[in-house]
Amino acid sequence: MFDIGFFELLIIAVIGLVVLGPERLPGAIRSTMKTVRSVKGMASGFRQEVEQQFKIHELHENLKKAEQQNLENLSPELQKSVDELREAAKSVQKPYSKE
Repeated sequence: MFDIGFFELLIIAVIGLVVLGPERLPGAIRSTMKTVRSVKGMASGFRQEVEQQFKIHELHENLKKAEQQNLENLSPELQKSVDELREAAKSVQKPYSKE
């Protein structure tokens, strides 16, 4: 991700050891790793949200095209989008089952 090699990590560790000392260095490393994980999680969530929005936009555009053709003689891509929307509408209309 950052393209840091072994020697760069070694230099960072030595500088961290000198600046923070041996008693505070493990806590600083844990804190840094926790922050990196949370940033990665936020980036992943953002990416998933953007992908979902693109899919919704694509379905919306395909539905507009299908409506312009009066839902007849649709291309396979448009037919697939219409079928997905119909399935989603059916699943919303069904009451939730108790399992």
